[in-house]
Amino acid sequence: MEKFKNHKGYSRMYQENKLTLGLFFPIESYMGDVPEMNIEKQMKLAKRAEELNFASLFVRDVPLRDPNFGDVGQMYDPFTYLGFVAAHTEKIALGTGSIILTLRHPLHVAKAAASVDRLSGERLILGVATGDRPIEFPAFAVNPEDRSELFRESVAVMRKAWNEHFPVIDSARVHMTNGDLLPKPKLADIPLMVTGHSGQSPEWIAEHSDGWIYYPRGLKFQKALIDHWRSLTEEFKPFTQSLYIDLTEDPNHVPIPIHLGFRTGRNFVIEFLAALQDAGVNHVIINLKYGQRPVEEVIEELGEFVLPHFPALS
Repeated sequence: MEKFKNHKGYSRMYQENKLTLGLFFPIESYMGDVPEMNIEKQMKLAKRAEELNFASLFVRDVPLRDPNFGDVGQMYDPFTYLGFVAAHTEKIALGTGSIILTLRHPLHVAKAAASVDRLSGERLILGVATGDRPIEFPAFAVNPEDRSELFRESVAVMRKAWNEHFPVIDSARVHMTNGDLLPKPKLADIPLMVTGHSGQSPEWIAEHSDGWIYYPRGLKFQKALIDHWRSLTEEFKPFTQSLYIDLTEDPNHVPIPIHLGFRTGRNFVIEFLAALQDAGVNHVIINLKYGQRPVEEVIEELGEFVLPHFPALS
């Protein structure tokens, strides 16, 4: 996308017909839903991921622990944590996968996102979503039936607040006739990626987003989804997906399905990522939660053997 050619995070991750790799925090494997999240270890691994040429580091937005959901992500507030990560890294893209717009005031999200983007040197990729955990909506006094509308409102408010000085905004949650939102993003915009459908049509996502973050699906399904979505817009917009990997010591280990991914050796990982690239996927965020090997070993192996095929972009 031409408007983000000077955005450091976007340009490190995305290019048409290319696939790059990222990692989800927490960068560790763990049983249950709560990770260790040793900050010293996490920052050491984040720096190493940058050195090895991973393109991104992503965090999740999990407002409340739901014992039935199975994973609280990195636990810390996503924007606060990304600010910390930004101070410990230099060039790797920083992503959210994804901020729950229905549970946050759009002006707060706009200010937090612009702050992280400026403080990191234009490295933020803002994945956004409506949320899908039933316990959260009553806790925040939000009607889940309003999710789709609240999502659209947030996107419109953030775009206007980033781009205009002293904007006039009148929406369900915002009645702004005086005042301005600071800081503004350096480019007056931030790459905004819709996650899943977020209650929207492919046509709406093609028109109003800067890209799409989706879930792991079969290759045929993913290719058909991407082809249809890309037919709805004339400009290149990147497609991102997550993938859980339990990397075995045997590089030729055949794939065994696990939750939203597989347990397998690196040779199949390379083959599978190449097929995703051919299908039109531009970025894959790897989640190591279910790994059985030390995460340090896995990252080094990915860096030595897999990343050379899918390196971060300049």
